[in-house]
Amino acid sequence: TLSLTGVFLCLFVMFISSWYYALAAMIIAGCIYKYIEYRGAEKEWGDGFRGLALSAARYSLLRLEEGPPHTKNWRPQIMVFAKVDPNSLEIKHKKLFTFASQLKAGKGLTLVCTCIEGEFNAVAYSQQQAAKQSITRLMNQERVKGFCNVLVTNNIKDGMSYFIQAAGLGGLRHNCVVLGWPHRWRQSSHSMKKVDVFLHSIKTVISSKLALLIPKGIDYWPDSGDKLGGNIDVWWIVHDGGLLMLLPFLLKQHKTWKNCPLRIFTVAQMQDNSIQMKKDLKAWVYALRIEAEVEVIELTDNDISAYTYERTLRMEQRTEMLKQIQMAEAAGRSGEKTVRFARRKSSGGSSVNMPELPAPETVSPPPTFTVQEATPEPSPEKKVVAKCEDVPNFNASKLMNLKPDEANVKRMHTAVKLNEAIVNKSHASKLVILNLPGIPKSLSPQWSQHYMEFLEVLTEGLERVIMVRGGGREVITIYS
Repeated sequence: TLSLTGVFLCLFVMFISSWYYALAAMIIAGCIYKYIEYRGAEKEWGDGFRGLALSAARYSLLRLEEGPPHTKNWRPQIMVFAKVDPNSLEIKHKKLFTFASQLKAGKGLTLVCTCIEGEFNAVAYSQQQAAKQSITRLMNQERVKGFCNVLVTNNIKDGMSYFIQAAGLGGLRHNCVVLGWPHRWRQSSHSMKKVDVFLHSIKTVISSKLALLIPKGIDYWPDSGDKLGGNIDVWWIVHDGGLLMLLPFLLKQHKTWKNCPLRIFTVAQMQDNSIQMKKDLKAWVYALRIEAEVEVIELTDNDISAYTYERTLRMEQRTEMLKQIQMAEAAGRSGEKTVRFARRKSSGGSSVNMPELPAPETVSPPPTFTVQEATPEPSPEKKVVAKCEDVPNFNASKLMNLKPDEANVKRMHTAVKLNEAIVNKSHASKLVILNLPGIPKSLSPQWSQHYMEFLEVLTEGLERVIMVRGGGREVITIYS
């Protein structure tokens, strides 16, 4: 509107000065435009405006500084990993796009990436284009301004690692990654592949010095047209530079979260000076011009409860049970290969088609079963053993006599105490934002399952949670 006003003012001044000269200049300009248009179409020069846009984009990219920007210029440029259904090629968790739209409000850079498992060929290319169209359509519906990319790869883990490390162009790169929570990861032994990809991606993000956001309960995320009125609670357990404060500030710029008051909770031990901590945190929040209610929660060093011990025991029993089942499955697959090889060898010297013999029972694959979610119920060992009666070589006595590791009991105790404090204060809140606990250095199947179980305990009883881990570059100060 301002540019159009300037055009009309220029035309007005031209006609006031000399109307016939102004009219002649406009006629000459129109003739030149039509001549260039005619000669350009005849010579097939192409679209001049598109070339101008490409030149401007190239100039802007070259001016962007290579490497991380200054602290005061840090803004979240996010990469969203979307999961595509392999059959319908539709997005599974569409509310991830709603979250990205509300967080960015149509500003900055948003990259949407996904991986399709398989060999790249003509069929995979058509699937790739169909998935890209599905993502683009959903981005337009949710008004997400950005770009999308689909990669066909034999290994999903390697494909996601490639996107995290190499996506972007020059200085136009992401500095924040959004990963979806692996739903129903405890259902069976085959679900551990989800956990492996999830934790490997977290480790890649941390190694790349990028910020990480993990929304849990994304299917309950509000639509962009809704207006909420509950609290946004920030549980500041670990100081990570202030990304926990920046997220609710960005969300509150959207009309959905605009009327949600902000509350900040921090955790203190009994030996800490909680009064001074509250005073310092209030002063820091005031200097950042953030309107928030501040509260310090003191955690007491209570004895480990029977519930914590029981929960840890269930976790380790499940880990041992899955380990035995995976070994049985591997033995079953190797046995099937041996039987098939023996059949081919016995029929190799004869042209007579021999009927296939049924595989012996000792090498048949184990039946499919489901591992139920661990809940604090009495006598869990009998239920666990009952589910695995048909598994070959299953050692039930080892499960019955298993004693939980002391370090795991302490970690579970910390997770249970934090969860009790969070649920007590934030059970009715519309959104809870907290720190993501540190990932173990060793990503063995045992430690991976234990880490996921700790996260489940920490966020139990909360509807919408965002777990945050800073990359070390997003330092928010009063001078930002």
